[in-house]
Amino acid sequence: MLRRRLPPLGRVALAPVYACERDHASSATMPAVFSSRHGDTARLVTMLADLAASEPLSPTAFGLSVHNAIGAVRAIDLSHRANLQALSAGRDTVETAVLEACSLLAEGAPEVLLVYYEAPLAAPYASFVDEPEAMYSWCWRLALPGEDEPCYTLTLADEDAVAAANNVAELPHGLDVLRFVLTGEESLTYRGEVAAWHWKYHG
Repeated sequence: MLRRRLPPLGRVALAPVYACERDHASSATMPAVFSSRHGDTARLVTMLADLAASEPLSPTAFGLSVHNAIGAVRAIDLSHRANLQALSAGRDTVETAVLEACSLLAEGAPEVLLVYYEAPLAAPYASFVDEPEAMYSWCWRLALPGEDEPCYTLTLADEDAVAAANNVAELPHGLDVLRFVLTGEESLTYRGEVAAWHWKYHG
């Protein structure tokens, strides 16, 4: 019933989360980082229109509009009480979420659930679109690499590396990061709002 109350973005966001946690007893105590650059702007526009028309806001709609709502619904549904964080950092959201997950690993968490989800911006915000759009989500279970296991590093990139990179966006950045991980490419360089980032695969 909780999942039925979610808007489309919420259902899309949670689908890989439930698949990622299935049959893992440790998921109840695993900290989670839910991240999205924009969240559900369609719901926001609907609420703003209601306010402009002097209509009362739906408590359910308002409750599900906050940035931690999707992660909270999952925690309520599964009776999880582990650390839950909701994060948004503009064009640097994916990388910031990874850094947050790594900080939890550094503090002793055996694994961290990292969720990223996005949807096209609502029409009134069209002027802010700066990359290809799609509704999508992905979920990773992150852990420190074991000996001789492949791993990834994420560091700040220098300007020469950014200039040499192909900056023509064919995918939303969140999907481009997923593509990079799934294809096993050696590196990915990306310019965010506050920093330039360099992903590297160590096979």
